Amino acid sequence: MIQIKTAEEIELMRESALIVSKTLGEVAKAIKPGISTLELDKIAEEHIRDHGAIPGFLGLYDFPNTLCMSPNEQIVHGIPNKEPLQEGDIISVDCGALKNGFYGDHAYTFEVGEVPDDTKKLLQITKESLYIGIREFRAGNRVGDVGFAIQQYTEKHGYGVVRELVGHGLGREMHEDPEMPNYGRRGRGKKFKEGMVVAIEPMINLGTHRINQLKDGWTILTADRKPSAHFEHDVAIVNGKPELLSTFQYIYNALGITSNEEDEFRAKPLVAS
Repeated sequence: MIQIKTAEEIELMRESALIVSKTLGEVAKAIKPGISTLELDKIAEEHIRDHGAIPGFLGLYDFPNTLCMSPNEQIVHGIPNKEPLQEGDIISVDCGALKNGFYGDHAYTFEVGEVPDDTKKLLQITKESLYIGIREFRAGNRVGDVGFAIQQYTEKHGYGVVRELVGHGLGREMHEDPEMPNYGRRGRGKKFKEGMVVAIEPMINLGTHRINQLKDGWTILTADRKPSAHFEHDVAIVNGKPELLSTFQYIYNALGITSNEEDEFRAKPLVAS
């Protein structure tokens, strides 16, 4: 059952989402060759707790850490460890936080030093597909409209769209209705209404869409071991249109990137210090 949020609840969710956004900004400052994902996990947990929130993933379904850290061919749900990141890696960082009874859930795939051109393009196209999908999340449209837009854009570049893992509704639970696949047909699925909040998160592979799972019971990786990219935003329908609750601006501040990609999805400019 889809849980419609009030304006007050959406503001509480924005607070949770921005804690995650700021946490990813802190992680961005520390990502470099030689650092381990376990060290990055510690940075994230401390930052979340310092801001009066609880790590949303830690203990959820018995997951052992604060961050899902998925390098290179890993798609999602990678477990942080002591292995150092290497020059040329990419690393998907997925983070959640719980505050005031509501979750934020947000992800970004980072480059570690200089990465190959084909991998760099995969990240670019996947992030672009996220915003293409968000544009379809408006009152009166349906779940299939978002999935179709993401699928069409990424598959025309020859990439594989993961089928088994999807975005989701968000609120007092980390995973609520509706499921938000990154593939689909226009006009199909549940209809979007004012006050809905979802996490839209394309997971796109350089090669096949097929996946495998490691014996740890968590880590999902590409069947052909080619790289995978993952970007995620929390989005609400406000006045019939998509409005971002999360932001990549804290990441961009850390990395020295200038971007206006989020402007169309905000009622007023976000000041990200």
